[in-house]
Amino acid sequence: MATIYFEDVEEGTVRDLGSYTVPEDEMRAFSERYDPQPIHVDEAAAAETPFGDVIASGWYTASVCMRLFVDGFLAQSDSIGSPGLEELSWSAPVYAGDTLTVENEILSAEPSTTREDRGYVRNETRAYNQDDELVLSWIGTNILLCRNRD
Repeated sequence: MATIYFEDVEEGTVRDLGSYTVPEDEMRAFSERYDPQPIHVDEAAAAETPFGDVIASGWYTASVCMRLFVDGFLAQSDSIGSPGLEELSWSAPVYAGDTLTVENEILSAEPSTTREDRGYVRNETRAYNQDDELVLSWIGTNILLCRNRD
């Protein structure tokens, strides 16, 4: 049952979505299946890059952040999806063993002009590693239903 409706969302709110330590086996399995570039799966090739070692796929990092976003916000909200992201950037590499801490900030909340039962929540999700270095950020919009939509 949802406890966060569109009316409950306030611009400027920052939520701590939690932390996750990247297991090497999970990071590599994701890359082998979905993003098998040498920098993600080949130790020898990755050692020759500026990264010096195998790094996580950006899509893996985004997936970890999405899971924390769901657990820390969307699962408690009356979310009915998203029209997409405006922006997605990977600012620094993620390595096995890194601990990612993720937060989400509400940038704006606008009621729909065409449907009275919902509103659009523009937000930014940011992930930092254990050194407080920004590794990922995205700006997107989520659609939340209103509390009283009869």
